[in-house]
Amino acid sequence: MRRHSLVALAALLLAAPLAPAAEAATTDTHVEGTLPSGATYVMDRPASWNGTVLLYSHGYNPAGVPNPAHDAPDDTTKSLLLKEGYALIGSSYASDGWAVTEAVPDQLATLDAYTSRFGPARRTIAWGTSYGGLVTSAIAERHPDRINGSLSMCGLLQGGVANWNNTLDPVFALKTLLAPGADIPLTGLGSQAAAARAADTLATAVTGAQNTAAGRARIALASALQDIPGWNDPSQTLPGPTDWDAQQANQYQALMLQVRFPAFSWRQEAESRVGGNMSWNTGVDYAAMLHRSPLFKEVGELYREAGLSLRADLGTLNHAPRIAADAGAVATMARTSSFTGKLTKPQLTIHTTGDGLIPVPAESAYRRAVTAAGSGPLLRQAFVDSAGHCNFSSAEQAAALHTLEARIATGHWQGTDPADLNARAAQEDSSVPARYVPYHPAPYPRPYDLAHPADRYRP
Repeated sequence: MRRHSLVALAALLLAAPLAPAAEAATTDTHVEGTLPSGATYVMDRPASWNGTVLLYSHGYNPAGVPNPAHDAPDDTTKSLLLKEGYALIGSSYASDGWAVTEAVPDQLATLDAYTSRFGPARRTIAWGTSYGGLVTSAIAERHPDRINGSLSMCGLLQGGVANWNNTLDPVFALKTLLAPGADIPLTGLGSQAAAARAADTLATAVTGAQNTAAGRARIALASALQDIPGWNDPSQTLPGPTDWDAQQANQYQALMLQVRFPAFSWRQEAESRVGGNMSWNTGVDYAAMLHRSPLFKEVGELYREAGLSLRADLGTLNHAPRIAADAGAVATMARTSSFTGKLTKPQLTIHTTGDGLIPVPAESAYRRAVTAAGSGPLLRQAFVDSAGHCNFSSAEQAAALHTLEARIATGHWQGTDPADLNARAAQEDSSVPARYVPYHPAPYPRPYDLAHPADRYRP
């Protein structure tokens, strides 16, 4: 994407009139404005600015939900970083939903607006959470000249095509095994009303199935196809390693959220952007996928307890009519939302181990792309032992930022081990135990990136 023209830059200046230089130098400054695209932005510059700008990309906002600009993940983290002298900036994006094509230029325009008002930063770091992690990595790959490094937190780093493929798999299993005769379109959703009807019908079937041993086993199978962990919400009790029933009950909770939101409503919005169905399961061997899952043992035990044949159900899945994609929609989603893995600036990623919305194997998918592209030395990944999506403490986030800054400053990674990250977090806030742990996520169930030609969709 091109830098802004002089006309666009003039519009930015009008949207954010310059403050007196003396004010900017002696007081904290909070600025809100509107970009030429219609996106809003927010900027917070402390009087004791340390010269570093943090360009924050926020997470997914569903269509119709208020879409304000954010310049930090939460108020506590924002306060901590402002006290440390960072300038914080971020935009709303010009539209909600799957808005990568708007989000990236709007974030760069916000950076232009900051520079126009306050002057160039000594250092710029892109960072973001969840879907904003995808936006952050898109900036890192496509516009490395605008930043010095990037931090993706609980990011959708499998990329768009892999995300929607893996969102399809569990609902395909649920429909096939729990509601085979129901009229539940899984793709090609023409409207939000159609998406809501499909979600309601499938949710009713899943809710009923949870009341039987056979239904619970099949729900566990569907959860395993997406690698939904058995501990995925802070309100849940951590199950024992062989407490299959408790693990399944926790997965059911996360799977119902997948049905209610990403699998239908959010899919419909994304399909409308790319002009059709961008995911498929033609040629997929669900038996092989399950055997690769870290949840295979749980599924087998629950099937045994229910007196069901896992082999028979996997055969049913593998022989069920498949879903083909629209090649043009795949191409558009891949071009806008999948990754090449090519990094020229350092990137650190962090993820909670118990994420039920973007399961932690997304990190494996991104490492696969980066390694294939030859950028492995620029990437480091760290993991927080916590249930929930993006459930990091402010100190854990600050520790990650400081570790990335050290890499930018020295040209070498150091302090990326869990013990070092926990020590940094303790320096930020010793009242809350830091939870970085050694961890190796499982391979992503169905990866897709632009570094592997074999991933391409072939009708």
